[in-house]
Amino acid sequence: MHPRSHYEHLAKLFDYPRHDYARWVQACYNLLEDQYPLAAAGIEKFAQALPTDSEEISPESLDEIQEIFTRSFDVQAITTLGVGYVMFGDDYKRGEVLVNLSREHDAVGIDYGDELPDHLPNVLRLMARWEDRELAAEFAQEILYPALERMVAEFEPERSEERDSLYEKHYRTLIASSARRRMMFREPLRAVIAVLKSDFTLTEWKPPEHANDFLRAIGRELEIEASDSLPTGTGGAR
Repeated sequence: MHPRSHYEHLAKLFDYPRHDYARWVQACYNLLEDQYPLAAAGIEKFAQALPTDSEEISPESLDEIQEIFTRSFDVQAITTLGVGYVMFGDDYKRGEVLVNLSREHDAVGIDYGDELPDHLPNVLRLMARWEDRELAAEFAQEILYPALERMVAEFEPERSEERDSLYEKHYRTLIASSARRRMMFREPLRAVIAVLKSDFTLTEWKPPEHANDFLRAIGRELEIEASDSLPTGTGGAR
């Protein structure tokens, strides 16, 4: 087994869930249990939150897992899996990150498919295969680790309430979800952080005074959507 195969297993936790998802969660736990006990504890907590008691997921349970995954990372998302976007938003620096990551993916034979090179599963697969460990360590410190910390922060209750208020304002309704499962994808994100801290000597991350605010960006998008949906002449000066 490749000594860094744990990153390949962690990557699968952030792929869109399929029928074998619970099996991959268990395999990831088994792989991390001895060397990464803190990360394994997070994966165990995640496994307990899944709506299944076995490695076989019923169609109904799979629908629920996929829905929570989508709400966490895709549609009306808590955060996004694009680590470059989390760090830099639409700034030109993200473009530089994408170009450099694309080159590194090509060098180790990773096909990132329909996703961008900074998509978290693609980045984790790169961490598994990156031969230049100094470059991998630099990337972990400067981009991957702080991006993950920012992503985890978006799952905090205060941010969740802020988000619910935002969506209620624009959609007049909230998407109901299990309180126990709603934030469950925070646990695998924390597990990745624990692995990175074990594998690399990382300087503790501190939130910047003016962080890239994903929730604020969502708010701007909703305001634009609302403005675009108004009839011509609505909302003008009186």
